[in-house]
Amino acid sequence: MLDLANGVTCIPTTRQENAYLVAGDDGFTLIDVGWAKAPGVLLKAVAELGRKPSDIRRLVLTHAHPDHVKGAAELRRHTGAEIAIHEADAAWLQAGRVPASGRSGAFGRLLDRLPAMHWEPVTPDRLLMDGQYIPGADGLRVIHTPGHSPGHIVLLHEPTQTLLVGDAIFNQRPPALSLGPDALAADPASRPAALSRLPVDVAVVGFAHGVPLTGAGVDAYTNLLHTLEGA
Repeated sequence: MLDLANGVTCIPTTRQENAYLVAGDDGFTLIDVGWAKAPGVLLKAVAELGRKPSDIRRLVLTHAHPDHVKGAAELRRHTGAEIAIHEADAAWLQAGRVPASGRSGAFGRLLDRLPAMHWEPVTPDRLLMDGQYIPGADGLRVIHTPGHSPGHIVLLHEPTQTLLVGDAIFNQRPPALSLGPDALAADPASRPAALSRLPVDVAVVGFAHGVPLTGAGVDAYTNLLHTLEGA
């Protein structure tokens, strides 16, 4: 685990994926839940913090792709947490898979046909919209960033200016950040416009894929936004 800011903790669920715990008035909000084995990792992390499973009060999903939602149903059974997702991805979550129209490339559509890329269908308890604050999550604001998926969201923890970007930006090609593979996105051409809505002045950037940026490292994020703005 890595404490990124006051009340914000990064939990690697694999070598490639991260989830995030945000402390609030009534317990934790968990951002993304990873693959099928991730719930065990996440519950162990919560136990190491001296807390119990039911202290996870809500699961907020940045989007409905298997590496972010496959553990959702099991984690809800262990915690009783409500599940929230943007309204534009809710049908995917309930279907248990990404539809053929959900990827722009043939490679992405081929991957989604594999049973390993499907998940137990989940009906969300809360549908999210752009600009709203997550109830009980102490200043966690939704920013709708469609492109990777129709309902992809980024979350800004305003008390600490920590930006949790999901798959809107990847940090897997250091020192350069990227928008990820076009073939895995629903509408890759719309991503730069969506990212233009993100705040520039942040203190921490947390990625679903890659090491978070803090301190002077945040300059890489700022530079990416300026590059997209000038493209």
